[in-house]
Amino acid sequence: MCETFRPNPIETNTKHPARTPSLFCPPNIKLCIQCLQAVFNFKPPPRVEARTHLQLGNILLSHTKNADLAKSHLEQAWFLSQNIPSFDDIKFESACMLSELYEKQGQPLTAKPILRKAIEISQQAVYWHCRLLFQLAQIHANERDYLSACSLLGVGADYANLSGAQVTRLLFLLSKAMLLLIDKKLQEVQPVLLMSGQLVETWQGNVHQKELLKVFFLVLQVCHFLMAGQVKSVKPCLKQLQQSILTITSIPDEEESMPTFQGDMFEWMPKEHMCVLVYLVTVMHSMQAGYMDKAQKYTDKALIQIEKLKLLDSSPILSSFHLMLLEHIIMCRLVTGNKTLAIQEISQAFQISQQNSKLFNSHRSQLHTLLGLYAMSMNCMEAAEAQFNAALRTSTETELWTFANLNLAIVYLRTKREQEFAALFDRINPECLPSSSHSLRAAAYYVQGLQSFFQSRYNEAKRYLRETLKMANAEDLNRLTSCSLVLLGHIFLSMGNSRESMNMVTPAMQLASKIPDVHVQLWASALLKDLYRVCGDHVKENEGYQMHCNFSQMLLKDHFQSSQQTEHALIQWTDGNLPPSVSCHPSTSTSGILE
Repeated sequence: MCETFRPNPIETNTKHPARTPSLFCPPNIKLCIQCLQAVFNFKPPPRVEARTHLQLGNILLSHTKNADLAKSHLEQAWFLSQNIPSFDDIKFESACMLSELYEKQGQPLTAKPILRKAIEISQQAVYWHCRLLFQLAQIHANERDYLSACSLLGVGADYANLSGAQVTRLLFLLSKAMLLLIDKKLQEVQPVLLMSGQLVETWQGNVHQKELLKVFFLVLQVCHFLMAGQVKSVKPCLKQLQQSILTITSIPDEEESMPTFQGDMFEWMPKEHMCVLVYLVTVMHSMQAGYMDKAQKYTDKALIQIEKLKLLDSSPILSSFHLMLLEHIIMCRLVTGNKTLAIQEISQAFQISQQNSKLFNSHRSQLHTLLGLYAMSMNCMEAAEAQFNAALRTSTETELWTFANLNLAIVYLRTKREQEFAALFDRINPECLPSSSHSLRAAAYYVQGLQSFFQSRYNEAKRYLRETLKMANAEDLNRLTSCSLVLLGHIFLSMGNSRESMNMVTPAMQLASKIPDVHVQLWASALLKDLYRVCGDHVKENEGYQMHCNFSQMLLKDHFQSSQQTEHALIQWTDGNLPPSVSCHPSTSTSGILE
């Protein structure tokens, strides 16, 4: 999900009269500030004084690092303009900018009363009233006070409807749905999404505006399905989303019509950012479904787009998109047996997240989880355990918490630590799993099957794995299907039933080859070699042996290369500063991604 929901005001020359146009090339900011300060020597009337303070505050924020002086001018602009009639643009622009500055300085408690006062006196100014409501709701959302944020967005939707601002009404509703999804209120989000979908479908405005609203709605629908682990069910929505973004990008810029009503002067995000977001949710779907090549393809497209946008756009949401793409492609690398690129990209993810403390804090638990998965793939089980425990300490997300626990359980099984596994069992019991995700519940049955296998309770293991298969097949969870099939094949071979084993291992190998999942291929090739020996087919036994050697050598070579990387030291980091050799090490992964 996106880090922010607050729609952006659509910039026009008349909408922001306080923003001083550049009269110089390049602009002489120092001279501009001096000229504006000179205005106060003439003791101007309150209107001119307030406007000048706002212009100075805006210029100081945009072109200097003197935030305190900017704040002083904005405070004076807000104080002076409150009692001036018919002065909405200056009054409410100063309130917006001042409260935003306070929040950036870590003073949301000072920002909120300013916004509440501005909301109270802006009832007759539709644009400003809506903008102020969005801004206050965003502050509450940043504080994880989703109840207050959703309440404000509900008020905004009702107000926009009464004011005839139907685009903005939908933006309020869709923003509320987004926060309900983030807060995991999956039951409450249903009626909001249903109403929003009906309003978008019956929208009578221009095509471009309708498609923009449809993309917002469909992104939420897709995320809703993916959060529930319903990879198959999401496909129709994902196809609609991809079609909508194609429609939007095919409309020439000159044919895009601006809203005619002032209250509708908002957009969720620019269409260029929407393109990246659609790539991102496609990657998320491909990763969950087990289509690694497709995930790689759309990651490449998204990263190229992000690099182009960053040349002209410093929006922090691009860094969020970049980080989320890396998090998913890193998991793809680990599945396909490319640990060297995975650890380089983990290092790159750290470098991106450290550019912004808020970004790092919100993604820290994901980074620990990725390091845990990497350490597992390198057989560094002690480091993997430490990373998963660090993820559990820092995570506030139920799904990630459950995912980390499931992988920690596998670490305990692989290291034969039955006592620690037993202590963890209640957290991963599929019958009372804290997550409502279909895919995580299926994975929990797999872990139970794996435990039963290690304890040679084969009939019990088969029962759990058949439940996993049933759930995985229902939602096209290909990786989970292949893992379950190969483990069932191993169980049947251990029980002396080579025929049933072959019936499991053969489709497991076929599916693993499509993904491709090199670890399942290695496992399946070892089983096939043994099965052909039991059957007396020495030709195929040799083929299986050669196949197993090829996978094994490929993984060993990559294992050695990964262990030699400077970034490998990251697996020892669980708190405090990053290892110096990593934090200053230049990233080498971007060229690899884009080749």
